[in-house]
Amino acid sequence: MRIAVVGGGISGLVAAYRLRQRLGQKVDIVVLEQSGRVGGVLHTGELAGEPVDLGAEAFVGRRPEVIELMSELGLADQLVRPAGKRPLIWAQGSAHPLPGRTLMGIPSDAESLRGLVDDATLDRVATEAQRPLRWEPGSDVDVQTLVGDRFGRQVVERSVDPLLGGVYAGISASIGIRAALPTLAAALDDGASSLTEAVRAAMPAPSSAPVFGGLRDGYGALLAALSEASQARFVMTTAGTRVARGPRGWVVDPLGTVDAVVIATPAPVAARLLHYAAPAAAEAAAGIELSSSALVAMALPRATALPDNSGILVATGEPLRAKAFTLSSRKWPHLAERAVALVRASFGRLGDDAPLSWSDDELIAAAVADLTTVTGIPITPLDAVVQRWPGGLPQYAPGHTDRIATLESALASIDGLAVAGAYLHGVGVPACVASGTAAADRIVTAIASHID
Repeated sequence: MRIAVVGGGISGLVAAYRLRQRLGQKVDIVVLEQSGRVGGVLHTGELAGEPVDLGAEAFVGRRPEVIELMSELGLADQLVRPAGKRPLIWAQGSAHPLPGRTLMGIPSDAESLRGLVDDATLDRVATEAQRPLRWEPGSDVDVQTLVGDRFGRQVVERSVDPLLGGVYAGISASIGIRAALPTLAAALDDGASSLTEAVRAAMPAPSSAPVFGGLRDGYGALLAALSEASQARFVMTTAGTRVARGPRGWVVDPLGTVDAVVIATPAPVAARLLHYAAPAAAEAAAGIELSSSALVAMALPRATALPDNSGILVATGEPLRAKAFTLSSRKWPHLAERAVALVRASFGRLGDDAPLSWSDDELIAAAVADLTTVTGIPITPLDAVVQRWPGGLPQYAPGHTDRIATLESALASIDGLAVAGAYLHGVGVPACVASGTAAADRIVTAIASHID
């Protein structure tokens, strides 16, 4: 028996690993990946002679999937936690503390925004509960429209956009409430009389548990362990790959006939691969937009007087080219032990792919200039590395949950075919791990009776 996994990102690797766990050694598992390496947007490179993540560098530690996976793979000692420092927001030419008591930057009260927005906006937030709220249960709208209408554009641009940009490489205008902030949508559906009331109801309960986690040696350690544990064969090409029903199973070019297929690719590729096998699912996947970004990782002299914060997020409309900085040596205690100070600069949002066309030297120069501006100190990199991510992150637009429900409904009656990926139920690494596991379980249910 042979199973093809198309796409060697974290979702595909987890699917391959779970298939091996559940089906044992008698199954030939083949992973097809076009990029020449596994991991997708998880990639650990090298800077100043040591590993550094050049894609995602953290995961939500309050979800169990990644931590449990690390433990299964013997990587429990790789788990690291951030120092607990908070980021700054750069707005109107100066740095401000990140507001507290918010849900993805949407405030639960006015006072947390003091100093970041003007007095008129503070008053608008403080009195929002006095204005009638129109919300149709089950409806969806982009975050910018809802927050802008209730709290004003300054809250959108200076508090919400910087946080959403870090998660989705988009802006609030491209992200729907229902998919990105499901607890907020639920509070509104339940009859909250104001956005302020809904935010308070939707915020997670206070907890002393660390919000985020990471890997001491970078995500490369997890990718290597998954690849080995899956005992899969890796074919480093998907050029011309097609998926279609055959007389004795599925036909996956260039492999030939297989018994089942997991499609773990970005949404546009999934749409192409599903075109003949599940046209309704393909149409749903084709409607999902992707955003692109670029990252510059810099090694600075260890004594560089960086702010004592985890990072600096840039408000929308600022005359800077970077959208955010991660002050990695401040954020992560294990990185603070290195002989250099590490900083990551992020560029690019949905609709602005220009930074991907800049040369490495241009991107590094922009990162140095913008970091100099927001820190007020000279920045002199000892080393720097550039990573581009074309089409790196899906956008969870209004209607996304309905779109995914349509896609999954179209696949429900098709045995031996499953999908996985960041475009389904969450862009974070824990959600991708869950997605790969769910895809493997679907395949196992369909074919387990055929295993000797």
